[in-house]
Amino acid sequence: MPTVFTGGRFLLPEGVRTGLALVVRNGRIDAIVPEAEAPEGLRVDAGGQFVSPGFIDMHVHGGWGHDFLDGTVEAYLEPARQHALHGTTTMAPSLATASYPDYERAVRAYREALPLNVSGARFAGIHFEGPFFSPAKAGAQDASLLKLPLPENYLPLLEAYPEIVRISAAPEVEGAFGLGEELKRRGIVAAVAHTDASCAVCEEAFRHGYSLMTHFYCAMSTVTKRGYSRYAGAVEAGYLQDFDIEVIADGVHLPDDLLRMVYRLKGPDRVVLCTDSIRATGLPDGEYIQGSLENGLKFVVENGVALRPDRGGLAGSVATTDRLVRTMARAIAGAAGPASGPASGAASAPASSLAAGIPDAVRMMTATPARILGLPAKGRLAPGCDADIVLFDDTVTVSRVFIGGKEI
Repeated sequence: MPTVFTGGRFLLPEGVRTGLALVVRNGRIDAIVPEAEAPEGLRVDAGGQFVSPGFIDMHVHGGWGHDFLDGTVEAYLEPARQHALHGTTTMAPSLATASYPDYERAVRAYREALPLNVSGARFAGIHFEGPFFSPAKAGAQDASLLKLPLPENYLPLLEAYPEIVRISAAPEVEGAFGLGEELKRRGIVAAVAHTDASCAVCEEAFRHGYSLMTHFYCAMSTVTKRGYSRYAGAVEAGYLQDFDIEVIADGVHLPDDLLRMVYRLKGPDRVVLCTDSIRATGLPDGEYIQGSLENGLKFVVENGVALRPDRGGLAGSVATTDRLVRTMARAIAGAAGPASGPASGAASAPASSLAAGIPDAVRMMTATPARILGLPAKGRLAPGCDADIVLFDDTVTVSRVFIGGKEI
């Protein structure tokens, strides 16, 4: 017997549609028909809510007391369960710069967790955020563990871990262009990150296989002045070249005006939202460890903002994907709101300030990351796609989540 979704505002590739029935059979979307033509089946009445594709988080480090670098099965399963409650149906677990033994433990745990992950966001492969970064832009990463992207450093990772779907690296570091070419050859996303590179170097990196910019604006060079001349940086390359760009739309990392500029200049098909969420996500303020509990670095969460111990910079986020969609929708709509701080992602934002921006904000959390990660059955409500479905209201408050047609 099929499951039939009715009574909603369906976020389809062609726009928001009502009066429809979405039919699910065997974990996939079987058909989308006029509601009057809906077959008999288990009815899910959306009650006027949005019916959206499941959210895809392609940059997430953990949450609820766990970091994927802990190297345990539970460090994968618990964040997957908890993030799913906020609308995440697919995620790419991200590993920050770490030692190679820590990487080995983390990937081994991923493999063990994969078949056990039946009640959380599905795993789409692993993202290595590091260790091939510029020391000048290490940010909250452990600079002592950085390596040059030379074949002897990256080939062992690529050969040992076919689960890798993305590597973030600084293009100005020796060997980075060769890494980009090798990743493109293998069908792995090469992303510019933690970089002090000039615009020219980033544009050259694009020609050597780099196609994405990791957490745009964050740990990334921009216009500098040397003498009387000004030089463009990585941020400007992101606008000038056909890069996809990833933003942490949590209301803390970037203010609404920058989110709006990213949206207007790049468009929803080139912008992807990510949480970059860390161990402290879902937990109260306090001191925590970033990376593995055994070898990670300390950070602190104050007023819902993750900071390095010296309070000199951010240390990832404590956001969930529903908050990203809510914040980006408000920015798109141009509604007034706080420029920064945790409250800017609050569900109390008036519905009138969100609804106009929801369709494109959702696209940046669904179809765009699905394309980047090469997941043709994800990110869309269309026949043949996986039945990953999220119901939420005009304030992007999630009420029900389905993964492969099964309610979480």
